[in-house]
Parts: sequence; structure tokens; C-alpha cells
Amino acid sequence: MTHPAPALAGLTIDRVETFAVALPTLRSFGVSGGSVTVAGRPSIRILVKVSADGVAGWGEATPIPAWTYETAESIVSTIDRYLAPAVLGRPCWDLDGVTTAFDRAINRGFSIGAPLAKSAVDVALHDLLGRALGVPVGVLWGQRRQETIALGWIVSGQTADEVADCVAEGLDLGYRAFKVKVGLHSEAEDTAVVRAVREAAPDAPLWVDANQGYTADTALRMARRMADLGVSAFEQPLPANDVAGLRRLREASPVPVALDESLRHPSDLATFVKLGAVDVAIAKVQRSGGLTLSRRLCALAEDSGVRLMGSGLTDSDLGLAASLHLFAAFGIDTPVDLNGRQFVRSSYATGATVEVAKGTARVPTGPGLGVDVDETVVRELAVEVFDR
Repeated sequence: MTHPAPALAGLTIDRVETFAVALPTLRSFGVSGGSVTVAGRPSIRILVKVSADGVAGWGEATPIPAWTYETAESIVSTIDRYLAPAVLGRPCWDLDGVTTAFDRAINRGFSIGAPLAKSAVDVALHDLLGRALGVPVGVLWGQRRQETIALGWIVSGQTADEVADCVAEGLDLGYRAFKVKVGLHSEAEDTAVVRAVREAAPDAPLWVDANQGYTADTALRMARRMADLGVSAFEQPLPANDVAGLRRLREASPVPVALDESLRHPSDLATFVKLGAVDVAIAKVQRSGGLTLSRRLCALAEDSGVRLMGSGLTDSDLGLAASLHLFAAFGIDTPVDLNGRQFVRSSYATGATVEVAKGTARVPTGPGLGVDVDETVVRELAVEVFDR
């Protein structure tokens, strides 16, 4: 955006606030690294409010230590002490400049640094820009290829005997695609769970996600079993930095290999493309540090002929809306894993929010993200993650 609209030209970031909120948990959820949500225990989300001359936007970070290294405490301290001071006084429209400032404040290691914290601020800036202009994020980009996104129902942690009830619940709610978390049990047990899902939903699109839980030998054996069950994609079977192993697996696997944790930054995808080590790239807003870098990653995948799929981090409605705008912009027309509504309640969204019905989410059409945040409720839900 080299020539900002007059309504944006004078807007500079004057305040960045963080709120750790405790949201109601609807059911338990786990991945190969451990628990993500626990029924009966609140789910902590970090909400970020960015203000510029009386206009405000909101973003969200989802701390999941079982999935990545960022915690609620680290996200709050990173934003409050490093990212916010780096961007105060900057033009709110200068998203590229903000990304550069982020990298100077918290630099990259092997890959992107503190992506969840950076994402929350970046998404809030997109929300602010859309609200300042009175347009949704897709209009801000000039890129919106579809109005609805199909969602997948998540099966995680169940035994084979318990799966039928989980699938039946999803079918009753109108979901017609299923994603199964594997790597939680033995090979035989994981296979039995996937087989039980396939038997309960014979014609449904079905993909599996190991969240880095397998070795190369185990992953290849599982891929062959998954092919027999009609699985369409095998998501992140190996550790994120096992580039050589993922390349060998991609060459031998009868099921397309999809990369999630491996693709923190667009440059990571470029490496996998050059090495011929990726079939499918997973678009995930928080993992890639926000919408700015996610758009670059998606554009690279599209230009490189790599298929795109979509995923989230049990986001509440702010994160859900951000992902929907991204996926709609790039026309992701296969079911996506945006499972926040399955596991948490977004109590702060008391006005306009995301419409989900019969397993389909409608891309918001309101200004910015299209989610109205009740700040009074946010402050009521706020908890201290440490003594500041």
C-alpha cells in the first residue's frame, strides 16, 4: 500500500493493549504433544487491542504449549515489552514496515520468531484498517473469491469404540468432512480410530494430522494404511525441521503430504518447493505471524503450483474471522480445520460475529474482521497470567 487512502494517511498507532481472557471450554481436545483444551478448565486466549487516533482493531493469540513454544506469559510480555514499543507512532497502514519492526524487536532463529504474538498485533491492525475505511478485510486487499468456507469436524483422543458418537455429533450438526488427530496412540490404535471414522462416515472427505508425532519409518507405514482408508492428506507426519525426511516421505507416500508446523515463514515454503518436498501447504494465520506473511505464503504456494489447505489453532471468533478472510481470498474450497467453535465459546463477541451453520462458515461482511468485541466483557473475563 504505497499511497494510503486519505482516511488512513494520518492514523498512527498510539496504543497497544493486551488482555488474557478466560473463555469457557466446551470439550477436551488433544494433539500428539499433549492437551490443548480441558473440559471444565477455562481456555486462555490473549486478545490485543490496537488503537490509532480513536479507531481500534482487535486480534487474538492462542497459547498452546503442547503445539509450540509460546505461552500466555510469553505472548503478553513479548507484545507489551517488545512489539508494542517497536510500532508505537508508526502509520497504521504500513503493514510491511510493521513486519520489519517486529523482526528487529524479536528476530528470527531457525524460522520466524514469536509468531503467535506478532500475529495478534498484525491481525488487530488489519481489523483497525478495515474499520477506519468501513470495509471488510477482503475488500481492503481487493481479494475475495468466495463467500463461504466448509469446515471439518475434529476427532481427537477418542478410542476406536468412542469414535462413532463423535462422528455422529458432527454429522448431526451438518459437518460433512472430518479431520483425525493421530500420533496419540500406537500405530494399530491410530489406524483403528481412522478406520472407525471412515466406517461412520463412508463418503466424507477425511484427512489426518500427526502434529510431528511420527518417525519416518512409522509415517510411511501409516501412509500406506491411510491410503487404504481413502485419506486425502497426511498432515505434518514428521518433525518440522526434518526436511530430508519429509522429502523422502513425499516421494514414497501414497497419500499427499501436507506441511503445517514446517511452514512458519514464506521462506520455509520456498525451501520445500525448491527441494520438491511438499504436496500441500497448510495456511495458518497465527503460525505464520499474522495475515501479512500468510498472504505472502499463500501467494507463493499458488504461484508454485502447491495445493493450499486451511487450518487454525482452536481460535476464538477473532482468529476464526481472520482465517476465513484469508482462505476466501485464496479460494480454498476444500474443508478446513477451523475448530474453535467446537471447543471454546467466544463470550466477548456480543454483536456481529461469524455465522456458522451446518458445517459451513460465512465469511464476515462487516468492517475489518467483522467481529464486534465487547470491551466491557473482555475486561470482566481478563485474568492475570503473572504479576506485572
